[in-house]
Amino acid sequence: MAELTQRDVAYEANGTRMIGCLVASAAAPGGCVGAPLPGILLVHDAFGLGADTIALAARYAKLGYAVFAADVWGERTEAHDGADIGRLIGSMVGDRDDWMARLAAAHEAAAAQPEFDADRTVIVGACFGGSSALEYVRTGAPVVAAVSIHGGLDLVAHDWSAATGSATVLLCTGADDPMAAPEHWQPVKAGLTGAGLDWEFDLYSGTQHAFTNPKADALGMPGAASHPRNAARAWARTIDFLGEVTGAAAGIRTSAR
Repeated sequence: MAELTQRDVAYEANGTRMIGCLVASAAAPGGCVGAPLPGILLVHDAFGLGADTIALAARYAKLGYAVFAADVWGERTEAHDGADIGRLIGSMVGDRDDWMARLAAAHEAAAAQPEFDADRTVIVGACFGGSSALEYVRTGAPVVAAVSIHGGLDLVAHDWSAATGSATVLLCTGADDPMAAPEHWQPVKAGLTGAGLDWEFDLYSGTQHAFTNPKADALGMPGAASHPRNAARAWARTIDFLGEVTGAAAGIRTSAR
């Protein structure tokens, strides 16, 4: 397996300094051989860009992707409790232009990295990151695809008129997720269809919010619980999907985190 290279990348949006993290094979152009790798713009969950997200970036990078983990909160801020999460997510939902500007700045910073193929970029995220991926597509993001894993679909706005009609979208969601109940996912489905986007919606029975997070049971958050089997299913489908939409080698599956 190829050795990985990892480095922090500072960038800015609307006066806020962010510190993203690039993870890729050391054999890719920044460390030097061959063409740029298909890119993943990875958006963290509500807790921010910390060790768990960087470990996930490395997991994707080992499969042959250049991964840019965005720092949406800025300055590597991490949430520590429900109050922090509410404040941070509320600041984005309350100013969607700023939210999208932060994602666009991360995308621009990612595209400037020599390992990262800007023409084969997929935005991927879980929880808040999944909401972010859908919002970025909804507002016309220049990505080939998006993956939302137990995204908070209640955060996604309903006007899809700016969507480009070119991105393919994968949603992996728990049927018992209170943040992705039918009243939340039906408008998303209608918006995707109305925008002419190709989409797949994988709905897992007996599964709640944050089901891929092994720490979910300790959060004490109603409606959130880990589900290892469906986490493995979502990971396997995501890897195959990434291979399909980027043209990269597909079918490499490892155990869910």
